[in-house]
Amino acid sequence: MRIKIPLSSVIGGVIVTLLTGLIPNTLWVGAVGYGYPFAWYLRLVLPPEHVSFWHVNALNLIADITVWAVIIGIVLLVLARTKAS
Repeated sequence: MRIKIPLSSVIGGVIVTLLTGLIPNTLWVGAVGYGYPFAWYLRLVLPPEHVSFWHVNALNLIADITVWAVIIGIVLLVLARTKAS
């Protein structure tokens, strides 16, 4: 039980982070970010040649995984406490 909730929350955090990477949000003109709450996957369109450039921001990716893992961990703890009662 001690390892089950932390492991499930990290796995869930990774899954939710990857799923939010499918949702676009506009950062600025010429750039689209993917991921919530932090845009960790960026698509930049450079005007003269209209070249598309993809970039993964590792710090934002880790921050997203952490945020979602904490949220999922809290939900799992609440569910475990209510089930035990």
